Amino acid sequence: MRRGFWFVAGAGAGVYAVVKARRVAEAFTPDGLRDRVAGLGVGAQLFAEELRTGMAERETELRERLGYALDVPLQLEAANPPTPPALEGTH
Repeated sequence: MRRGFWFVAGAGAGVYAVVKARRVAEAFTPDGLRDRVAGLGVGAQLFAEELRTGMAERETELRERLGYALDVPLQLEAANPPTPPALEGTH
């Protein structure tokens, strides 16, 4: 009984080690590295999207708390620069 238990335990550990070693070896092949880099890029995109969503939710919360209108978008001067006076009448 004891020998059978240790035989099965050793065989299981051996199979586990072989599978783990094969996965590590695959991770360092060009295809494996490319997959890891692609996964990292997808993860970064998902993180950025979550960050943007959280920022929008927080902005809405702050606007409600401070009493600002929610339907009026913020006007940034850099987004709509004023027309220089010399160019106004040349259209």
